[in-house]
Amino acid sequence: MAAEAGTLVEEWQTVRRLRAWRGLARAALRSPSAVLGCAILCALTACAVFAPQLSHHTDPLAQNLNATMLPPSWQHPAGTDKLGRDIFTRLLFGARLSVEIGVISVGVALAAGSVIGIAAGFFGGLAEWLLMGLMEVMLPFPTIILAIAISAVLDQRMSDVLKLVLAIGIVAIPVYARIARAAVLTVKEAEYVEAARALGNGTVRLVVRHVAPNIAMPLLVQAALGLGTAELDSAGLSYLGLGIQPPTPEWGSMLNNARDYWLTAPWALLFPGLAISLTVMGFNLLGDGLRDALDPKTRRV
Repeated sequence: MAAEAGTLVEEWQTVRRLRAWRGLARAALRSPSAVLGCAILCALTACAVFAPQLSHHTDPLAQNLNATMLPPSWQHPAGTDKLGRDIFTRLLFGARLSVEIGVISVGVALAAGSVIGIAAGFFGGLAEWLLMGLMEVMLPFPTIILAIAISAVLDQRMSDVLKLVLAIGIVAIPVYARIARAAVLTVKEAEYVEAARALGNGTVRLVVRHVAPNIAMPLLVQAALGLGTAELDSAGLSYLGLGIQPPTPEWGSMLNNARDYWLTAPWALLFPGLAISLTVMGFNLLGDGLRDALDPKTRRV
């Protein structure tokens, strides 16, 4: 009987979560900001995937010293830089790296922050005091300053991408930990969690099957918003020379390389800046739309 009751509880929760996700999807599709943000990000993804097909030049590292600092033209839609490299090609290939860094760093922050927040909220007591105390210590520091410090401390033998991902991810952990803890404090008192506990479910099963799936929505909304912040942090660190190093095409690094000749070749700064701005705007619009869809006060029926 207990096994059958437990199965019924899990099936009911599965149906409940599916209905919630479907409701969120329908509400998001009715949100202009979410649709626009999704369209921008789909276009960015297409540019990253089909970079070789979209450009006249297939090598973002190819130099042509006879064609340095050329203005935008049909042959070079975004002009060339001081080494004669095609900026449009470098933007397309740089999209791959920028998206990769943003997604992986947010994944690191989401995974670590969720574990910390769930542990603090579910167990409480000393564990909550220690874990959330550490998060509160990290929160007051400016994001870029803390990222610079973490990047400097990491092993110099690490690759530039790995250092950048860890620095950006670690900085964002407290945000996800606080959201996860607040959600767990609400969910763990719910009737279905009490029913699962009464049926003899252990702590691990309670957390994995009944708590974690029911706090996923606010964390994913924050992840969508956090991707925009991660892109800015990545570009900022690369601009300061602490991220991806030349000649690898990366938008922040491209800005750093072009800062000395912004008067003579402004397109070398303009186009990477536009790429960063559009990407951040796309993630922010998507996150805002999902947040509004999740909020019952603003959700349209």
